[in-house]
Amino acid sequence: MGMSLRQIRYFLAAAEKGQVSLAAASLNVSQSTVTAALQQLEVDLGVSLFRRLPTGVELTAEGSRFLTHARNVIAAVSAAQRAPLTENRALRGVVRVCVTYTVAGYFLPPHYARFARAYPDIKVELTELPRPAIEQGLKEDAFDLAVMLVSNLQDHNTLAFETLFRSRRRLWLPVEHPLLSAESISLADVARLPYVMLTVDEANQTASRYWAPTGLSPNVIFVTSSVEAVRSMVADGLGVTVLSDMVYRPWSLEGLRIEQRNLASPVPSMDVGLAWRMNKKLGSTARAFADFLSLSVSRGA
Repeated sequence: MGMSLRQIRYFLAAAEKGQVSLAAASLNVSQSTVTAALQQLEVDLGVSLFRRLPTGVELTAEGSRFLTHARNVIAAVSAAQRAPLTENRALRGVVRVCVTYTVAGYFLPPHYARFARAYPDIKVELTELPRPAIEQGLKEDAFDLAVMLVSNLQDHNTLAFETLFRSRRRLWLPVEHPLLSAESISLADVARLPYVMLTVDEANQTASRYWAPTGLSPNVIFVTSSVEAVRSMVADGLGVTVLSDMVYRPWSLEGLRIEQRNLASPVPSMDVGLAWRMNKKLGSTARAFADFLSLSVSRGA
């Protein structure tokens, strides 16, 4: 039996939620339906996509590799369904879009490429800036839209936003780390370990917000703006970190494995979305870009 789009969507939901029950709830189907679909998908592919844990599920190495393909499949279907009709192809002009570093590196490129193919006469002017400069630029009408970490958005009085998806934050560990066999991991457990702190896109400030209520702080041994540096140091066993699924990759540049585990302590997700000036009516090109991105992501998540 060949795999179906339904199986792929159920797989993506389980990978994002980390629990089959939560995936089923988000899809408005029964848990047994999702479980059966995932089991059949694994049979069809001939590999195990998830490790079953007491706290939920997590991707295997094969599951992590399949995740990229699954997202591309669903996004391609969404793009095909969203392909503009003849009159919409007549849309032409410019849309000014600003993005943050993480969005530029780990999210936007495939969506931007599909939009360019669907709307060849709309020019997307892309600019990368940090969050404060993006907010100021939106308020001054320097940009039509921003694709950013809306969970970091500060000016909720002037700027409106739409969340496209939420990327769960998890603990990154090297292989054979003692915590890999733990039934439950809290931030108190993490506080006893060497910690590598990422700063890009205000990751360190976000971390301080969920560490502060615990009365604990991470044992930071290195602070860096490089995700690849964090990846390499964790894989080499020099420290651990807590980062989002969107930037997670199972291997470092040196080819060393990186594991993930869920945290029992409350840790907020990293939310990616669109932002714009609240009293600004989006033009036709900006609206086309926003609608395309929103639909593409919602059907691929």
